[in-house]
Amino acid sequence: MRVVISIGGSVLAPDLDARRVEGHASVVETLARDGCEIGAVVGGGGVARDYIGAARDLGANEVQLDQIGIDVTRINARLLIAALGSQVDPKVAHDYEDAGDAIRRGDISVMGGVMPGQTTDAVAAALAEYVDADLLVYATSVDGVFSADPKSDPDATKFEEMTAAELVDVIGDIEMNAGSSAPVDLLAAKLIERAKMRTIVLDGTDPDRITPAVLRGEHTGTDIIPEGGDEPTYWAP
Repeated sequence: MRVVISIGGSVLAPDLDARRVEGHASVVETLARDGCEIGAVVGGGGVARDYIGAARDLGANEVQLDQIGIDVTRINARLLIAALGSQVDPKVAHDYEDAGDAIRRGDISVMGGVMPGQTTDAVAAALAEYVDADLLVYATSVDGVFSADPKSDPDATKFEEMTAAELVDVIGDIEMNAGSSAPVDLLAAKLIERAKMRTIVLDGTDPDRITPAVLRGEHTGTDIIPEGGDEPTYWAP
């Protein structure tokens, strides 16, 4: 089973806590030992926002700000690599070809951002499509996809299951509301729809939630099921 896991920067490193990073690395190693081929994509989180905010005050343009964000995601990726064992590719993958080559030869590949204008949400979806993954998992700070941003709308309801087309519509509506944030961005949702990629969005603040979601489909987040696709299958070592 080939799996791409997107770990938000605010999930992996809201602060520099080595034990938190080790927890996520342990999950990745467990899945690899159980026979999964793993690609991990790491976000920038609050640290990236801090650097981007400072650079904006200094007059940096939007492309330069994106490049700073990419640099931070790659530093976070190096943190995860440092916590992983000998099965990980020791280099941060800078493009999909590098990551795909590592995954196909049996290494765990870790990457951050790739290019300005593209979030790590979209990078994870594009990588999953590129390597023909069986499953894409978004480990976020919220427990699934909601009808609105649950942090700003107490009436937001969670979807237990939805199609990729429904995901695109919901994310589009959320992003229309100023100040609201979605668990994945609109480009990622459209890539998931295009690739017909089975996807899980879950609360990854406790990394131990990821293993049962991947191996047995057990989670409290949201399943995104490709339209016209087969029933989901899970790796059961």
